[in-house]
Amino acid sequence: MHGPTMKKYQGRYHNNNQIFIRTIMSALKRPRLLLPTIMSTLLGSNLFNMIDNAIYNSNIVSTIQNTENTKLIGTHDGSFHCDEALAVGLLKLLPEYRDATIVRTRNPEILEKCNIVVDVGAKYDPSTHRYDHHQREFTGVLDGYNTKLSSAGLIYKHFGHAILREVFTSSDLAEPVTESFVETAYQSLYKNFMEHIDAIDNGVTISDGPLKYRISSTLSNRVGQLNPNWNEPQTPELMNERFMDAMSLTCSEFVIHACELSKVWWPARSIVQKAVDNRHNIHPSGKIIVLEQFCPWKEHLFDIEVESKVDPILYTLYEDAGGSWRIQAVPQDPSSFFSRKKLPEHLCGLRDNVLSEKVGIPGCIFIHASGFIGGCATKEGALNLAIKSLE
Repeated sequence: MHGPTMKKYQGRYHNNNQIFIRTIMSALKRPRLLLPTIMSTLLGSNLFNMIDNAIYNSNIVSTIQNTENTKLIGTHDGSFHCDEALAVGLLKLLPEYRDATIVRTRNPEILEKCNIVVDVGAKYDPSTHRYDHHQREFTGVLDGYNTKLSSAGLIYKHFGHAILREVFTSSDLAEPVTESFVETAYQSLYKNFMEHIDAIDNGVTISDGPLKYRISSTLSNRVGQLNPNWNEPQTPELMNERFMDAMSLTCSEFVIHACELSKVWWPARSIVQKAVDNRHNIHPSGKIIVLEQFCPWKEHLFDIEVESKVDPILYTLYEDAGGSWRIQAVPQDPSSFFSRKKLPEHLCGLRDNVLSEKVGIPGCIFIHASGFIGGCATKEGALNLAIKSLE
């Protein structure tokens, strides 16, 4: 194909490609376009409908005319950030604020009429429901942590337990929700989800030294991308529409993490507890545990060690999806890349027959080059490899 015909098809391809790119960018700018096909699967219909209705039925205004019989949530106008989008979204999950009007303004006279104000107003006073963190004298943290709270952290601190009860009650959990689990989830969700939002908003870096790489896909980054670009219209109507999307995005991810705790993470606790209780039957040292099935085990193990005053365990064994067995070195903390005692250095990186001959255990499959994990064809082989690694 040459000449004018080729140019015609090239132009058609170019135009179609541009349309495709604009469609994708529009979808990414509007999370609601993605919610029905993705979020409803992750959340389940009850929670998806609760979030969708609470967020997208919201009335967002810049001024107020009549406040009679209407609850008002105040926050600032203009460019929005992850913390206040999540703070307002979390409040909308509570029955008390589900039908509240959201007022986006910096006018102190208007904010004074709001029932609750977040991220604006230079005041932190739970007795009057004022939750700003920008004032110079504010140094609030969640008990047991050192990271200064953002408006999201403040709402979580004062309303988090109630929000989690609402989420868990609306999900299809097989077991009743206990207060002890709500407290466990409250602590875990702050550490693994909320704290980094507080840190980013307050300018707390993840490392004291130079960063080795950049992360540009955090929730805070993605919320920032929902703001209109500099060369797009900046009308209050568009800003409020995008703020609604930001609430949906942040709230959905919060609820997904909460549901993962209740449906995936917490049921693993009894499996890890049973393995810890049985550790001396596995090896007299008590340094090796065997899970009856694979599950999220690291955080549970660290919690159980502290609660039961167990000496540090070094290796965890479990059967993988293919029927072979894994030996994994326990990390120094649940998110660390460093192990308490990695597998023997002289075996790291070896595989199959070379590894089996070197260690004298038949059926060895591999030991990772960093020594944090290895594999054997049988449980017996994995256990023998763990015992040799104790030496």
